[in-house]
Amino acid sequence: MADSQPLLSLDGDPVAAEALLQDVFGIVVDEVIRKGTSASEKCHYSIKKGAAFLGLGTDSVRVVKADERGKMIPEDLERQISLAKAEGAVPFLVSATSGTTVLGAFDPLEAIADVCQHHGLWLHVDAAWGGSVLLSQTHRHLLAGIQRADSVAWNPHKLLSTGLQCSALLLRDTSNLLKRCHGSQASYLFQQDKFYDVALDTGDKVVQCGRRVDCLKLWLMWKAQGEQGLQRRVDQAFALARYLVEELKKREGFELVMEPEFVNVCFWFVPPSLRGKKGSPDYSERLSKVAPILKERMVRKGSMMIGYQPHGTRSNFFRMVVANPALTRADMDFLLNELERLGQDL
Repeated sequence: MADSQPLLSLDGDPVAAEALLQDVFGIVVDEVIRKGTSASEKCHYSIKKGAAFLGLGTDSVRVVKADERGKMIPEDLERQISLAKAEGAVPFLVSATSGTTVLGAFDPLEAIADVCQHHGLWLHVDAAWGGSVLLSQTHRHLLAGIQRADSVAWNPHKLLSTGLQCSALLLRDTSNLLKRCHGSQASYLFQQDKFYDVALDTGDKVVQCGRRVDCLKLWLMWKAQGEQGLQRRVDQAFALARYLVEELKKREGFELVMEPEFVNVCFWFVPPSLRGKKGSPDYSERLSKVAPILKERMVRKGSMMIGYQPHGTRSNFFRMVVANPALTRADMDFLLNELERLGQDL
């Protein structure tokens, strides 16, 4: 972008043209990380990347506060929309999240949909991670209100373990919106006088041209597993995550970040040298060094791999995502035993 020429406004003033674009476009998005972090850390990176690709600029993405569990606060969404309008911006889209990356939080979609309906805004739900929960009769309440979304992103390759990659964009619109937005009517590829229904030619609806048939992977798995099989896969993940939580609570040196509502189990391993010293001034700094050390040790040994990250003011903690359908309770026991073994000298 630095080497490109700026757009000119009607009077030839590039500064005014840029200011006009900033005023016209505004995106209100979910803050998936708790209050106190910088704006660049508060939303899934794909949201700001999308704004950049569209030419809106990352500054057009406004951040909405989240509560201590990482859920969007609808009242702050209302406030941000009012502020944007007062500044002369034109909000047009709200991106909520069902299953955030770190804490596995589900935004209150009904309340957010009410705000969007009141202001006439497009509601997009990033359900890439949590969308598969809809297949579970037991846990689908976490996505209550998703039926009111204008668009939903869903990645079956995540919780359902469909082969990479398998992503779906679901739209409420029935007017062939994607083709109207992306279609180029290339007659050498998309002839309109074919002997079959040309609506089956979906290539002109997407940004890219050649691509794999992602839906075939999901279709084959659905045919093989059936609806009940996929539901069992989701329910098993929840049950195994709950088993891990309960076992973790029984052991000295393990501390939950919070009670999970999804299959993201976030916890600290507190080594022997730090136990009982939570009140010391350097406790947080020392605890933050534990997860990176243990991650290096487990990788070098080749025993397992668990992700870790800081989160707002919280020190580095482990995030065990229980999604692999091949996992068992024995694997959860091994995970805890191995962390104890690897960290016994810290």
